[in-house]
Amino acid sequence: MGEVKEKELFVNPYVIQMDKFAGSLKHLSETFLGLEKSRRTLTGEEIDEMFAAVSEKVCGGCERKSLCLGEGRDRTRQMVYEIMAAAEEYGAELNVELKRKLQKKCILAPRFLRETLEVFQAEKQKIVWSRKMVMNREGCAASMNAFADLVQHAARELDAGICMDEHLQKKVKNQLKRRGLKLLSSVFFMTKQGRYEVHLTVRAPKGQCVASKEAAEALSVCLGRKMLLVKGECPVVTENYGTLVFMEGPGFQTIQGVAKIGKGCQKISGDTFAMTQLPGGKEGVVLSDGMGSGEHAFQESAMVVEMLEELLEAGFPPQTAVQMMNTALVAGREELCFSTVDMCIFDLYQGSCELMKAGASTTFIRSSAGVEKISSATLPVGVLQELEIQRTSRQLGDGDFVIMVTDGVLDALPVGNQEAMLSALIGGSSINNPGELAHYLLEQVLEMSGEVPSDDMTVLAVGIWKV
Repeated sequence: MGEVKEKELFVNPYVIQMDKFAGSLKHLSETFLGLEKSRRTLTGEEIDEMFAAVSEKVCGGCERKSLCLGEGRDRTRQMVYEIMAAAEEYGAELNVELKRKLQKKCILAPRFLRETLEVFQAEKQKIVWSRKMVMNREGCAASMNAFADLVQHAARELDAGICMDEHLQKKVKNQLKRRGLKLLSSVFFMTKQGRYEVHLTVRAPKGQCVASKEAAEALSVCLGRKMLLVKGECPVVTENYGTLVFMEGPGFQTIQGVAKIGKGCQKISGDTFAMTQLPGGKEGVVLSDGMGSGEHAFQESAMVVEMLEELLEAGFPPQTAVQMMNTALVAGREELCFSTVDMCIFDLYQGSCELMKAGASTTFIRSSAGVEKISSATLPVGVLQELEIQRTSRQLGDGDFVIMVTDGVLDALPVGNQEAMLSALIGGSSINNPGELAHYLLEQVLEMSGEVPSDDMTVLAVGIWKV
């Protein structure tokens, strides 16, 4: 116990602050979950209130009021129960036997029945909305928990990755000085995978500019590793101090190509895709097929892809990003609108990929060993609060291809042999240009179908090679 306390004394104050922030989010999440629970049935008190409301509206001026609401009150109340139970099972059209029973006991049977059904439907609607609100709260709570875990993990990973090496800092300072750069400060990080990330605050001599790649070359000499300027950083160092970020160069690179056509050869397709660079030497490819086709489907799938792209670039884990986006879609509207998610995350250091699918079509991996098919039976995003995501990881080799397609491509092929036929087309082609391969596959499918596309069709090919 004493050892643990001693370690805690040296925790980075920023990590402590992030823990407090995450703790507040988790407490808020627990508060959400502790509110009213979801329910499917009416309580006894609610049924009594419904009975009172119907009695007041219908029985007020009835000559048999004292009989039905006096000594016969329990029988009348039982009749209301039976009407509601029948409405639950059959809807507004009750069975004939119950209608006859009501007519025998009530001289205002039609009105009594109508008022009971109206009150019942109003209360049922309240339950539906209550369940919807509970589901939305639970979804928000899950997202807050995920975000809190992410904050804690990121803070600890950042703190653990900081390297303190005065000898290395002096070495870097001297190398930069030889290239005309003055170093104000430097921070060295080591990732869990043993790769360097370096932040340098530097400036050029007064009235001069120096290319940022000079700083990258200086780092490469000092560290004995190929260091690259992170995409988006300023390519030139001016006379004013500025901070540049450098990452250890990856061992692989990818090139993507796409071919697509809209339903009925329309210019607007409901399929949307994005290819983006992610933190940590990774690249993401996302393909989404919106419900239906045309402009509306395009808007749905484009929204999904843009949200995912933003979350991934911000550093959210892929599965968390998909779950959070699904929560936003389910909680944000009443109508059912869904889109598939087909995502592939490439690790350019390890040469591997992770496939994530939610309602997406089959993905094909072409390698020297042949063509592998990766299918999914999950639902698209925007349907259920609890989303199931299929995850598959694969190690790739130099020259391997990942081919992602939307349902329209496979549906254009003969039923029963769709995946096998497309797999044969992929395996039978020696094309190594991703763009040419994507267009070749789409042209072959269209030629084999011999018809105008009955759905949006997209083929996305990604090749990976060693640097």
